[in-house]
Amino acid sequence: MNTILQLTDTITGRRCAVRIAPEEAAAPLSGLLERYVKHSPTERLLQENRATPESSESLLDFQDVVYGCSDSGLLQGIYQGVEFVQDGSPVAVDGSLSAQTTRVGEVEVEVLDVGIDRTNAGYDRNWAGFHRRRWDRHAYIYDDFVRGSLLRDNSEGEADRILQLQSSADKTTLVKSLARRVWDSDFESYSRFVDRRLPYKTGDETVRNIIARSGGICSEKVQALKFLTDHFGIESEYLIAGADTPGPVPEDRLKEMLETFDFRFAKRHMRYWQHTALLYRIEGQGFLVDATNGNIPFLFLDDIDSRQMLSTEDKAPVKIRMAVQDEDFYYHRVSQDIPENLLFAMGAWVPEIDLVQVFDNELGLIISPGFFVTPIVYKSETNFEQLRSEYVQAAETAGLECWVGAEWTLDSALGERFVAESPSAAEKILEAEGHLLARYNQWEASEHDAGLVVMALGRDGQNVPDPR
Repeated sequence: MNTILQLTDTITGRRCAVRIAPEEAAAPLSGLLERYVKHSPTERLLQENRATPESSESLLDFQDVVYGCSDSGLLQGIYQGVEFVQDGSPVAVDGSLSAQTTRVGEVEVEVLDVGIDRTNAGYDRNWAGFHRRRWDRHAYIYDDFVRGSLLRDNSEGEADRILQLQSSADKTTLVKSLARRVWDSDFESYSRFVDRRLPYKTGDETVRNIIARSGGICSEKVQALKFLTDHFGIESEYLIAGADTPGPVPEDRLKEMLETFDFRFAKRHMRYWQHTALLYRIEGQGFLVDATNGNIPFLFLDDIDSRQMLSTEDKAPVKIRMAVQDEDFYYHRVSQDIPENLLFAMGAWVPEIDLVQVFDNELGLIISPGFFVTPIVYKSETNFEQLRSEYVQAAETAGLECWVGAEWTLDSALGERFVAESPSAAEKILEAEGHLLARYNQWEASEHDAGLVVMALGRDGQNVPDPR
């Protein structure tokens, strides 16, 4: 009988499975974790058909879920607070697992199903080591991405020279080239529901998503850019930003929310981290870089403009055209534990982060140069008509074209225009229906139907004015 070790991150639902030797079923959990997670022989597992490519990748991902690491990326002990469970009951790390017998098609298998519970773990990720480990796993992919970004505007010889990073101009060129390539990718949430269906992507995962002709939301893209430039030792820090938030930033309150996860009466404070960007420091000069796209213009501001944008007095905003209104966005420098912990929390402790970004944060599935596409989820015809009326009225108020369909289709004049603009995104949006609706029904614990809203963002296909 085949024996399967199945690991599940209890909060995010990420899962992997590997076929182990039957005699290993009695081994202590610590030994199984050491053998198949910490020192995962992924190439051998693939060659022996003991894991799928997706599960082998997830085994490597789980290394950073279970174990801490050093600055050099060397894995260390199990994170303090990480616990393991079976059927809702704790399992001692030095204890053995219980097995369940089930059938996969015509084959009977023995499954050791264990959950990884991070509820009581803290914000103890070593970001430098984490990024180094993630780079080393697929270095050839990221090297090609970096070089390809430079080759878009430079010859091969010039790209090779720039990569020597002998001057501040070389470093600035590299950051700008990478930022532009990240910005050029889709501002989207549709990829959460296709392919690997990752609810929230790390920086390295976002880079690979961009290579696959998708993209990410602002915080994912910012992590992608920082992941790339950290590899070259270029100093940067996260910025937070929000609409109508000139400051001062309530740092103590933001830190408190990240510790307690109590967001009651916190809407005015949460506006400060609606958005993220980066501040680079290159040879003493500051550069504010926003490479997120969507409704945010490409920003690569020099030292003087960066200081004006980040000043604590008379701070200059960027005017952002949302779907139906303009808003002033203000950027802020803050203690780095705030954005770092926020990014960690979204990826580790918010089980519905994929749906929160689409619905609660109103990012929809994509904000392209000319269109906003979002799901409309409803329980009845009456419910659908009410929601459709709200979208149509909001669009009419803003003078925008809008189409609302009760079915998950782009078969309309407006939908066809979107398909013509973004054929790859349109294909993935159509593919996303099944998983998104299943996740939504699970979230709401009831059955729903779903359609699509397509809103044209302007007659000229642009909806992102220049910064003031």
